[in-house]
Amino acid sequence: MEHTDTTDWYGPEAATFGDRLAAAREAAGMSQKQLAKRMGVKLSTLHAWENDLSEPRANRLSMMAGILNVSIMWLLMGEGDGISGPEDEETIAPAVNDLLVEIRDLKTQIAASADRLGRLEKKLRLTLKSGT
Repeated sequence: MEHTDTTDWYGPEAATFGDRLAAAREAAGMSQKQLAKRMGVKLSTLHAWENDLSEPRANRLSMMAGILNVSIMWLLMGEGDGISGPEDEETIAPAVNDLLVEIRDLKTQIAASADRLGRLEKKLRLTLKSGT
């Protein structure tokens, strides 16, 4: 198991749970279908996890970490034992690196907007339910 620091490719500011899950699965040399089968879940469930549309329960998270040989904290937060970013990060052309940084920033903004939207929807439902 390789160690990763919190400011690299898979840290909380740069990647989501789904990003880390997909990267760990790929590093383990497994397809989505293979991992879903080993975990006893539907392929659509694994797709939803990797696309950050849903999250696994604690028991599935623990099983997943064991199968992929990463820590639970790395899957959740990008901290602890996990996989390293691309080996040849220095050889990435500056223009490509700039695009990757912009993509990561946009993903972070989208995730924050999705959280805000969820809170607003909940507030609206509660307001409509109370009749005020």
